[in-house]
Amino acid sequence: MDSFFINKSSSSSSSSSSSSSLCFLIILLVINLTTTTTIHASNLCRDSCGGIPINYPFGIDDGCGSPYYRHMLVCSDYGKLDLRTPSGRYPVRSISYTDPHILLTDPFMWNCQDGDNFRPTRPFSLDTSTHFSLSSQNDYLFFNCSEENVIIEPKPIFCERFPDRCDSSCDSSSYLCRHLPECGSGLHTSSCCSYYPKATESLRLMLKYCASYTSIYWRNTGTSPPYDQVAEYGIRVDFDIPVTTRCLQCQDMTKGGGTCGFDTATQNFMCLCPKGNVTTHCKDHEISKHGKAGVIAGTVTGVAAAGAIGIGAGVWYLKKVRAKAPVTCGVQSNENRLF
Repeated sequence: MDSFFINKSSSSSSSSSSSSSLCFLIILLVINLTTTTTIHASNLCRDSCGGIPINYPFGIDDGCGSPYYRHMLVCSDYGKLDLRTPSGRYPVRSISYTDPHILLTDPFMWNCQDGDNFRPTRPFSLDTSTHFSLSSQNDYLFFNCSEENVIIEPKPIFCERFPDRCDSSCDSSSYLCRHLPECGSGLHTSSCCSYYPKATESLRLMLKYCASYTSIYWRNTGTSPPYDQVAEYGIRVDFDIPVTTRCLQCQDMTKGGGTCGFDTATQNFMCLCPKGNVTTHCKDHEISKHGKAGVIAGTVTGVAAAGAIGIGAGVWYLKKVRAKAPVTCGVQSNENRLF
């Protein structure tokens, strides 16, 4: 009889110890999940990718920058920045905010190493509904075009004869065709002509009758007009910077120096601050009322899932040991019983 009571006491003590440990684990998981999901967006807005500064209006984390450019820039785990367009993703070489533009490279375009060997290419395009536009500082060179389908003539002479059709001609005597950047004699047996497409559709049409093409932009090397310009391979894409009073107030260092962002659900403006996110500026006395508002959606999904899995595992374990001993967190009663 004595041994019976000793074993029962030992079993009860072991179950009680396991129950207490499990309750403590569940409490930690809940606290960790709650704490993590209240991280403020200002701590999640990266300001660079691969050495390229990311400033307003851009953002590589959802909820940062202007909603006009949401999901446009993509930063890989290896620090590679790409611009996403309808025709694909293109590596970003640099971004200028004083003269707003992005410089892109297109691996599919012709380059000096190709010479007369033309690879399959695709026409570059932009979504016309965005605040991006192809810069007028780009020039396009087309190679081995069909003379039956494309007007290939020296532009000055052709324009004198047919001024009304001047824009449709592909200039075979252009400066860039005679002085290819980085490889003046890159072509040996292939023809070259310069043409500026007015729209993506005309670019596609040209590529139907030409073997390949490349884009060249004119880089300014001076700081004041007249600029010295150098021709380089790449695509210059201009962009607009939406200027709003709320964003200027948010960025004002005298008012806290916040980061301009937006609510990912409504896309309404948010000023992202270290202590919380508001619709005004970081030194607003109302900030305490919005301390947990505007958390960037999607950034806590993984943590929430991990927390849910952990709690689920705890629940499974509780069900497993329930038959041996009742498990409670704190004092058990009919009101706080887990199962």
